[in-house]
Amino acid sequence: MSNKMWGGRFASGPDAIMEEINASIGFDFRLARHDIEGSKAHAAMLAQTGILEPLDAQAIIRGLDEILREIEAGTFKFSRALEDIHMNIEARLTELIGPVAGRLHTARSRNDQVALDFRLWIREAIDALDEQLRDLQTALAEKALAHAASVMPGFTHLQPAQPVTLGHHFLAYVEMFSRDRSRLRDARTRLNESPLGAAALAGTSFPVDRTMTAKALGFDRPAANSLDSVADRDFVLETLSAAAICAVHLSRLAEEIVLWATPQFGFASLSDKFSTGSSIMPQKRNPDAAELIRGKAGRIIGALNALLIVMKGLPLAYSKDLQEDKEGTFDALHSLSLCLAAMTGMVADLTPDLKRMKAAAGLGYATATDLADWLVLTLKLPFREAHHITGRLVAIAAAQKKGLEKLSLAEMQAVEPRISQDVFAVLGVENSVRSRTSFGGTAPRNVRIQAKLWLKRQKK
Repeated sequence: MSNKMWGGRFASGPDAIMEEINASIGFDFRLARHDIEGSKAHAAMLAQTGILEPLDAQAIIRGLDEILREIEAGTFKFSRALEDIHMNIEARLTELIGPVAGRLHTARSRNDQVALDFRLWIREAIDALDEQLRDLQTALAEKALAHAASVMPGFTHLQPAQPVTLGHHFLAYVEMFSRDRSRLRDARTRLNESPLGAAALAGTSFPVDRTMTAKALGFDRPAANSLDSVADRDFVLETLSAAAICAVHLSRLAEEIVLWATPQFGFASLSDKFSTGSSIMPQKRNPDAAELIRGKAGRIIGALNALLIVMKGLPLAYSKDLQEDKEGTFDALHSLSLCLAAMTGMVADLTPDLKRMKAAAGLGYATATDLADWLVLTLKLPFREAHHITGRLVAIAAAQKKGLEKLSLAEMQAVEPRISQDVFAVLGVENSVRSRTSFGGTAPRNVRIQAKLWLKRQKK
């Protein structure tokens, strides 16, 4: 018996192991709704151009609607023997409406069909991720507004550097996630061309209206080159690239939450909603949600790497290797969605220890730069000289195991006689953050303005 799917060229069915490696229905069933959406647009176009009888198109569309209802109801039976979602739907359509179902594949190949379905799926996934990123930005901006003046240490090399505010710290991530949204939107813009009508690779001799199907499916235009239409997976790579960068941002924030929740830092805590315990140590409260986000970033980055490696050796046009574009992508974007939801919940749940943060902000001589700046502004010293004087004062304070603000005026004047009592006004951490008024700086007034602007933007 010849293989019905591949036609008369094959006299028998595939070996069991060939079926196992070839079948994609185990993961591409996720494309069912998009496949039906594309098929309905294709059938309507075939009727409009006279390629298909209107009554046949109507029967096909009714059959496809019935299949969608079955899939949504969970009664549709997927078959591995039918290889992929396209053939599963076509086989069921034949059962429902008879041989006329075979007319649906006129002027179409599985190559442009799968390229279409995947673009539709990716486009929808991007829109959903954008909404989740907006929600996360809102949670961060709300926290930033509430803590616009809450002082904490800013770090370089994970060493105390200069005091900042907790609100300013949260707004840094708002900016990062804004760029992530921008990258996803850019990817969406470039993917929004329809490959339908490219057929296998060379286009079709049928008088199809590709603009009609592109418009019906919400695309800006049909893709201009039939070879590129079926071979292109840039739209997946771009989306995974944006997802990987976003996952890195999530992982960095997750890492900070993990650090903040340790007794050594003690900057913040999570409630029972986002913590777990230990099976043997009853005192433990583990920030597992943050740790899992940090871990899942590796899966998302791995999906991008895997597809880049698949694509790098493929000649035009379609090769079966391209089947490997979906499973990792489905997993990566689902993982990113889960991470965004978890992080949004954690940000809202996070309770900072403001007293502990403020105390830590003064450690490590974090106001040394403020002292150097005062020397420049008040005594008109060159910054390098002010830097040197401040370094000497830090060394004196460190030798006595006390903060800069605890040095006496006499001790300071022994290093630089022109230092006056006014210098002590810049050595407090709150004075330090209030002084950082440059655009983008950590001054509480700046933070309030930026947080309110972000909250206003999210409502649009």
